Amino acid sequence: MVLVWVKFLICVLLVLLFGTRLSRYGDVIAEKTGLSGIWVGLLLLAIVTSLPEIITGISAVAVVNAPDLGVGTLFGSNAFNLSVIAVLDIVHRPGSLLASASQNHRLSAGLGILLAAAAAGAMLLSTRVWDGAFSWLGIYSVVLVVLYLLGSRSIYQRERATAASPTEVLRYEKMSSWRAYLGFGISAIGIIGTGVWLATVGNEIVAVTGLGSTFVGSLFLALTTSLPEVVVALAALRIGAVDMAIADVLGSNIFNIGFGIPFFDIFSGGASIFATASPDHFITAGVIAVMSLIVIIGLVLRTRRKAPVVMSWYAPVLLAVYAAGAYFLFRAGAT
Repeated sequence: MVLVWVKFLICVLLVLLFGTRLSRYGDVIAEKTGLSGIWVGLLLLAIVTSLPEIITGISAVAVVNAPDLGVGTLFGSNAFNLSVIAVLDIVHRPGSLLASASQNHRLSAGLGILLAAAAAGAMLLSTRVWDGAFSWLGIYSVVLVVLYLLGSRSIYQRERATAASPTEVLRYEKMSSWRAYLGFGISAIGIIGTGVWLATVGNEIVAVTGLGSTFVGSLFLALTTSLPEVVVALAALRIGAVDMAIADVLGSNIFNIGFGIPFFDIFSGGASIFATASPDHFITAGVIAVMSLIVIIGLVLRTRRKAPVVMSWYAPVLLAVYAAGAYFLFRAGAT
């Protein structure tokens, strides 16, 4: 019992180490390449921090033969990631987090809503109309990938159109590009490897503590696999990269559904991943959509003053929606 918690603590410390370095080198790459913090967070940080969740989910699908657990972990992680924005807002001392962020995040949040709705719709169609299975990859998975690619392309085009002229102040002038890429690569490998190990240790904790594969166990796995996103986002915020921090969270969500679920479909042995998913995931998909909409409203209103002093109005709302979703999910699993 003690040994598994020691391993968990080591994993957390390694995630903190690699996550902090990943954000810093991501910021360096943004400066060296002229790419925006949004695009670096969406393309680089989000994919790296999402891979541990996806690899864990693939193991659940292919090894344990528990596709529903894999999908549940991804959906649960997405909802938790959105609640991280509330935490970032509390930590962001200068004022409201979303008021300091780019309006282009609305596209990422909107794409998150579209992908969550598409995945939920695919589950409904798979059980009532047609499972869409085609050899190793179903038609619904192809739709998710296409939506992700088209949405990412739109975000990139919007970023290029609204990009500001490069600043004269170079914070990382003394660091060479090759060192930045090497450091990012090493940090990425570290965060992916540690994240996968963290998920394995999380499974051990679930087994040792007797949580099993119940709602509590699934929730714990979702939280542990989301730890890399939390650490990287907080580290990005600490160095002043607000857009990169938000893009990491929103980018992880769209990558999880746009590529994560299709990957699960590939490893499901020819059966549609959507046909085996529990109807309870409709609750989580709804929570993801509502929380993403709250983020969009926060970006549009741009209220700079924090209402309850330490947090903006949307922070407690996001946490309340997440808590309500967790409660209804628990009730659904108990019946």
